[in-house]
Amino acid sequence: MTIAFQPMHDRILVKRIEQEEKTAGGIILPDTAREKPVQGAVLAVGKGAHQPDGTLRPLEVRIGDRVLFGKYSGTEVKMNGEEYLILRESDLMGVIEE
Repeated sequence: MTIAFQPMHDRILVKRIEQEEKTAGGIILPDTAREKPVQGAVLAVGKGAHQPDGTLRPLEVRIGDRVLFGKYSGTEVKMNGEEYLILRESDLMGVIEE
């Protein structure tokens, strides 16, 4: 999926990855009982963070990475009817290896 959005500096555009709708015991959870997912797919990345000496430090995450972030991290935005998150690289807890 291509998004016409370019994050600035060390920001990242993420699409939340929805979790299972039922528990391990087979109980189906209604929308109101489910928590927001804390995993997402990176759709776009900024050019990098500016260092105090003026150099540009490129981001470690790449488009397509699956990442883990805090429950209340980032800013939620809606574009073309879809919901996304804009996060700083420092908001990420890590990249999930598959």
